[in-house]
Amino acid sequence: MMLPSYAYFKGKIVPYSDAKIGVMTHSLNYGTAVFGGVRGYWNEEEEELFIFRPLDHFTRFLNSAKLMVMDLGVTSEDMVNITLELVQKEGHRQDVYIRPLAYKADEIIGVRLHDLIDEFTVFSVPFDRYVSNDTGAHVTFSSWRRLDDNMIPARGKIAGAYVNTAFIKTDAVRAGFDEALVLNVDGHLSEGSAENIFMVRDGKLITPPVTDNILEGITRRSVIELAREELKLDVLERHIDRTEVYLCDEFFMTGTAAQVTAVTKVDNRPLGDGEMGPITASLRTLYNDVVRGKVKKYRHWNQPVYEKMMVK
Repeated sequence: MMLPSYAYFKGKIVPYSDAKIGVMTHSLNYGTAVFGGVRGYWNEEEEELFIFRPLDHFTRFLNSAKLMVMDLGVTSEDMVNITLELVQKEGHRQDVYIRPLAYKADEIIGVRLHDLIDEFTVFSVPFDRYVSNDTGAHVTFSSWRRLDDNMIPARGKIAGAYVNTAFIKTDAVRAGFDEALVLNVDGHLSEGSAENIFMVRDGKLITPPVTDNILEGITRRSVIELAREELKLDVLERHIDRTEVYLCDEFFMTGTAAQVTAVTKVDNRPLGDGEMGPITASLRTLYNDVVRGKVKKYRHWNQPVYEKMMVK
């Protein structure tokens, strides 16, 4: 992956090579950081880069920071403006991934969250697909369980918690799968390693509730709205048992990185007819048009990057 040219670091945009922390930094030693993932999509016809739902992403980011007893001294609107300035300086003319990160910056030994210095940084890099086989992913049920809310809350993108994801993803890929599905401590389906999940059964779209130890995904929320408003589907948020997945008609994963990833096989069992289903295909097409600013009704979800520069 290409390295960024710049980063927002300690209150200003600096060359990426200057955005450095020491090896004693608290967040590096103890995982006391939170992060976000925001996508920008290049629209060739308009020659514009659209950042997808940045205010929603930074609002969630600040909620993650709140869970970690962080006070960053900036609003979600401030973060949007910082990000716009950074991405403009990078001059991207392709799809990008934007990573905000808040971290405990003290160089000390000792585990705690309180009475520490909180810092905030952002960088952006060109980005394409997260799951390479995103039209027909083969997944497996992981032997690892998703962390419980009373252990490390999954609704916060807490850096240390992603060791759980790393175990899940590595074991799945080494076993020959594209991704993994994870059960929570109650035995219900929670998420993929780093994606929300949906299944189609009897014409209804079903997804786990936010109380089943899932990330409260921005893409998840967007897809639910698109499914209800544009495809006129019934969308149910309820517990999902493992064996329901084997019997479903369609299955897909969503996330900022994963976008809408079709799943066609679980544990070597084909789902439906073993191909991406019509509902998944329709949602993929619609979502891809929406994020590139091509659907007027949802244009308010898109923040143009370079339009602001041209107005100046």
